[in-house]
Amino acid sequence: MIASEPLDVLVVGAGPTGLALAAQLHAYGVRFRIVDRHLDRARESRALAIQPRTLEALAPYGVTDELVTRGNPAVQLRMHLPGRTVRLPLFDIGVGDTPYPFLLFLSQAETECVLGDLLAQAGTTTVERGTELLELTAEGAHAVCRLKHQDGSEEWINARYVVGCDGAHSTVRDQAGIGFEGHAYPQTFLLADLEVDGLERGAAHAYMTEAGMLFFFPLGSPASWRMLAMRPPDTRGTERPVNMEQLQAIVDRYVSDRLHLRDPVWMTDFRIQNRGAKNYRAGRVFLAGDAAHIHSPAGAQGMNTGIQDALNLGWKLALVCQHAAPVALLDTYESERAPIGRNVLRFTDRAFTIATSGNPLLRVARTRVAPRLAPLVLRLPGLRGAVFRTLSQLAIHYRKSPATTGGPYRPRRGPRAGDRLPDTARNLHALTAAPGYHVLLCGPSDDWESSSVSAAARGRDHLIHIHTLDTSGLWGPGVTHCLVRPDGYIAYRAGGTDLTGLLNYLDEWLPPSEAGNRSSAPSSA
Repeated sequence: MIASEPLDVLVVGAGPTGLALAAQLHAYGVRFRIVDRHLDRARESRALAIQPRTLEALAPYGVTDELVTRGNPAVQLRMHLPGRTVRLPLFDIGVGDTPYPFLLFLSQAETECVLGDLLAQAGTTTVERGTELLELTAEGAHAVCRLKHQDGSEEWINARYVVGCDGAHSTVRDQAGIGFEGHAYPQTFLLADLEVDGLERGAAHAYMTEAGMLFFFPLGSPASWRMLAMRPPDTRGTERPVNMEQLQAIVDRYVSDRLHLRDPVWMTDFRIQNRGAKNYRAGRVFLAGDAAHIHSPAGAQGMNTGIQDALNLGWKLALVCQHAAPVALLDTYESERAPIGRNVLRFTDRAFTIATSGNPLLRVARTRVAPRLAPLVLRLPGLRGAVFRTLSQLAIHYRKSPATTGGPYRPRRGPRAGDRLPDTARNLHALTAAPGYHVLLCGPSDDWESSSVSAAARGRDHLIHIHTLDTSGLWGPGVTHCLVRPDGYIAYRAGGTDLTGLLNYLDEWLPPSEAGNRSSAPSSA
């Protein structure tokens, strides 16, 4: 029997991606459920770092301060070479447009705990653990889903949309018939959260040797260190479960200084794949996170890309389900996020190949040339800043999105339409944290015609917030105005005080309520 009252959204998978999506849907008052076939959240994890852009994107939901409190914002890397150690700065470059100019080391298990607590405190939504999606048919006005609960009972539900956040072996992706293309790497890796005696605290450590590579990352919880090593090809007993004897043997082989491993919280071995979904959407079904892309951990991009997938999609689903935006807004999810996913797959594939290849030339470059050049290159603030902005995902933009428009008299300075809204001393991120769109009018208040300002809010009052910043040229000389999307990206920016272009943009993408209801009828949403 199918429940008569359809959901707006069914979220399948309660990892970081699904939980972030649920947090955003809750903020917009969407009717949704979030299910996960596992009986409990992860107590161990492979993702270990949160990028600055992810911290920014989660800040409106009140969890970023807690994440930072639990994590370790290490800013130094120790690159250990035969006979010497190179000290490299990471994210100590004084970036002025983000409140989080650091890579936060934090176990994925802790990240899930913080996001799960957010939903639990909301009091209206709980993760339905032990609930598995068995069948999905997305035809007509709804997707029909068959769920199996922990007690063996089954339930049929209708949902306007289904989002697969259920990982690399996604049932949602399989049921939707979306291909997952790519390859697996031949190497096997060992992973462990444990204690290490003899290792300098407060930094990340990389050991670069002819035999292979070994990393220690500062965690704090559930253990002080995350160990990551490539299993040597001549290691015996590769089919046996990972144990401390194996890990200590690898450390003794790679490290000249004596390090003693102890008190493991968990350990495992794993293989890495590089695969991407052929599409991020099939009708009423969407994919996000590992269901859409899996790759090596190089650059700490995976979990962060998944969370940002979710926060790009959630507000779009919310506005369409509430008939506040046209259905075409949902088309922008794939056009915006699929190129990001492909770039991450390419970047991590190249980085992984260089880091693990047995090619003699690449081995020399990896262990001798790169460690000597890195300190010289990183002394250049401009280059180090560019590297930081790329890895931190602050440089991600949607300039080519159908939902991005540059207005007339475009300012030469400052962010462009499609760019992330930079934070400044005026705390723009806090100013624009409330759900909905934000209009920034940058110039003296008497420059703006009250009738035009009122027209921007009319019929969409609950989703438009207007801020007059009584200063000319927030990012340079001249009077400017811009529209900031719910996910913190600039949808429209123009110079001068004429708001005609802004009003035209809003009429297309956030029409006044009556027009919105006519263009987004349930039968076509």
